[in-house]
Amino acid sequence: MKAGNMKGKAALVTGAASGLGKGTALALARAGAHVCLVDVNHGGLDETAAAIRAGGGDVHVQVTDLSKADNCRSAVTVAVQACGRLDALCNVAGIIYFANAHEMAPEQWEKTLAVNLSAPFYLIQAAIPHLLETDGAVVNVASSGGIVGEAYLGAYCASKAGLIHLTRALAMEYAHKSIRFNAVAPGGMMTNIGANLKMPSDVNYDLIKRFSGMRGMVEVDDVADLITFLASDAARAYHGACLSIDKGITAG
Repeated sequence: MKAGNMKGKAALVTGAASGLGKGTALALARAGAHVCLVDVNHGGLDETAAAIRAGGGDVHVQVTDLSKADNCRSAVTVAVQACGRLDALCNVAGIIYFANAHEMAPEQWEKTLAVNLSAPFYLIQAAIPHLLETDGAVVNVASSGGIVGEAYLGAYCASKAGLIHLTRALAMEYAHKSIRFNAVAPGGMMTNIGANLKMPSDVNYDLIKRFSGMRGMVEVDDVADLITFLASDAARAYHGACLSIDKGITAG
């Protein structure tokens, strides 16, 4: 099977209303997948779905808040009912807050871990039985911040490091099963998340520059194509991997 060929397969993509989630949904649809889109942003989901339908793709939309465990489980149930099967779960949804650690509000810490780490786990938990039936794949979107420490991003870095290690732990647990678990770790991308960040009033930009990268921002489409590859049968040899796609930020 060619890289990224998803014809006849079904994929659930979280965070699909914008940014990398939208890019991933479009890439999977181009590869032939029936795509189930999940996000809290109804308008954005409709725009993504319209783009997929315009290209002749099959799509189903779910509006839900994945910070709630029950919503994660029901999202998988609805996706399987809509598509008749599930071959790939792409955990793209994420949230980020810049803050001094001593000033971070408890609700920001808890929301970050709920969306970035707990939601992927609950989605995976619900998806495993279906993915075992289809020899399917899970692709988790981590971050360069899950590999190296980044100033003012304690909650984000903790959640993404946890997601990388969750990926590896599940890969070991299911080493003798047909399901595959992998992660990608992008550097900074020009998405709605990155464009609307608020920095602490006393931010030290010299610290920010340390993880900004010397080659500029990562292209969303490049990351989306990598996710699609890992979701496809062409990536059958990848299991327990975390692939950095950050233009060298974590190289040294």
